[in-house]
Amino acid sequence: MILPTNLKHVASAADLQQIIESSENVMVCCGRMGPMCIPVYKVMKELEPEYPQVDFRDMAFDMPDARVIRELPETIGFMGLPFTVYFRKGKVVAATSSIQSEAQVRSILDQHFA
Repeated sequence: MILPTNLKHVASAADLQQIIESSENVMVCCGRMGPMCIPVYKVMKELEPEYPQVDFRDMAFDMPDARVIRELPETIGFMGLPFTVYFRKGKVVAATSSIQSEAQVRSILDQHFA
């Protein structure tokens, strides 16, 4: 299952593993095409040109392989979609749930990927 966004997609757990191993900085927004998720995808697409060192990706929350995001220690207690996870050198450095503003996303990007 691939989300119809303008972002690059994560198609499977193996795909995510390959992405975080090959890219130093990765932001993955795991969600649906709903009112809490779409604004985050939009923010990611708008910020993508400003952060060429970050690999911006989406992942469909309802596909079975999304468990690799849903079951992370950093996201296990999350209740609202999307689950957004920031990886640096293969490790989770930040994770958020629910809608995030551009300022909130930018703050995390600047803190961890500047």
